[in-house]
Amino acid sequence: MEHVSQEVCGKTLSRVERNAVVAAVSAVAMRCRIERTTARLRTRVSIRRQRELLQHVMAAPDCVSMSESIIQLCATMSSGVIPRATRWWMRRRMGGTWEDLRKMDDASDEYYKEKLRMSPRVFMEIVEALSPLLQRRVTFYRIPLQPDHIIAYALYRWASGETYESSTSAFGIGRASGLIAVEDVTRALLRVYSDKIIWPTGMRRTLVLRSFEAKGFPNCCGCIDCTHVYVDKPANAPSENYFDLKHRFSVVAQVVVDLDLRITDIFVGYPGSCHDIRVLQLSSLWARAEEGDLFRGAPVVLPFGVRTHGYILGDNRYPPLEWIVVPYGGTDQIPDEERFDNKQKVARGAVERAFGRLKGMWRLFLRTHKTNMDTLPQQFQAMCILLNILLDAGIEFDGGC
Repeated sequence: MEHVSQEVCGKTLSRVERNAVVAAVSAVAMRCRIERTTARLRTRVSIRRQRELLQHVMAAPDCVSMSESIIQLCATMSSGVIPRATRWWMRRRMGGTWEDLRKMDDASDEYYKEKLRMSPRVFMEIVEALSPLLQRRVTFYRIPLQPDHIIAYALYRWASGETYESSTSAFGIGRASGLIAVEDVTRALLRVYSDKIIWPTGMRRTLVLRSFEAKGFPNCCGCIDCTHVYVDKPANAPSENYFDLKHRFSVVAQVVVDLDLRITDIFVGYPGSCHDIRVLQLSSLWARAEEGDLFRGAPVVLPFGVRTHGYILGDNRYPPLEWIVVPYGGTDQIPDEERFDNKQKVARGAVERAFGRLKGMWRLFLRTHKTNMDTLPQQFQAMCILLNILLDAGIEFDGGC
C-alpha cells in the first residue's frame, strides 16, 4: 500500500499545470454562458418581429376574408377536389398527333380524315354521344384524360394499326392508359350505337330490295361472306384451333352487307380453323332464318317458279338453302347458268368491297397484330359500327389515306 501511494503522489500535477487546467475550464464555461445569452436575445428578437408582423396583417381590411379563403382552399386541397401538382414522373408528354388534332384549324379536315378517318364534325358528334360513359373523376393525384382525348386515341389506334407503344407516344399517354382507352371506347360504342347494325326493316328494307332487284335479284336482302382477322399466336387458348387454311392464326368474322356496303349483321369470334358453314350454323342469323323471323316480307315468285319470302347471296362455300342463293359453279355450264353466275358474282362483290373498305379504313385488322382475344370480337364489331356511322355521314373512303 505504501508503494502504491508513493506512485500516485509522484503523478500529481504541478502548480503550473493546475493553473492551466483551471484557466481552460473557466474559458469553456464563459463561452457557454455567452452562447446561451446570444440565443436568448435572438429568440426575443424573433418573437418581437412575429408580433409586429401579425399586428400589421390583422390591421389590414381584408384579413378576415383572406384567412377564411386560405382555410377553405386548404380544406379543398386536402379533400382531393383540386389535385396536387403532378409529380414529375407522372407528367404526360405533350405534343405529337393529339396536339395537332386539338388545333382545329382550317386545314384540319384532311388531317382528321388521315388520322381518325372522319371529319371534325363527325368526331365531335361521337364525342358528345360517348362522353357520359367516358367521363372520369378528378383524383387527388392528377387530372384524368378527357373523353375527346380517349376517343381520339382509340380511333387512331384502329386507323393506324400501330402498336400500343408507338401510338400512345403520339398521344402523350402511357401504354396502360392506351389499353384502357381502347376497351372503354369499344364498350361505349357498342352501348350507344347498338342500333347501327340492324337487319333492314321498313323504308330501309324497301330501298335494299329495290337496289338488288335492279341487279337482277328481286326480294334479295343482302350478301354474306366471311373474312379472317389475323392475330399473333394466342397465348391463353389452344393455338391449333386458330390455325387456318392459310397457315396463319386468325379469327373468323361473318358479315352481311347491302349494296351500299352497309353492314346489317355480324358474327365474329370463332377460331380461324372453323369452316364458313360451321360459323353460319353457330350464328344467330341461322337461328332467325330457320325459325322464319328473318324474312317476313310478302312472298315473291322468281324465275322457274321459285317462291321465296327473301334470301341473301353467298358463294360456293355455303350450301344452297331456301334463303341462301349460291352460284351454279362447275365448268360445263349452259349459257343461262353462266349468265346467272356472272350476275350473282357482280352483286355479291359488295361484301368483298365492304371488307376492303373496313380493313383499309381500320388498318389494325389489315395485318397480323397482337391483341386481347377476349376483346377482339367487340373491337371488330365497334369497327363495323363506325363504318356505318361514316356511311350515314356521307364520308367517302380514300384507299390511300
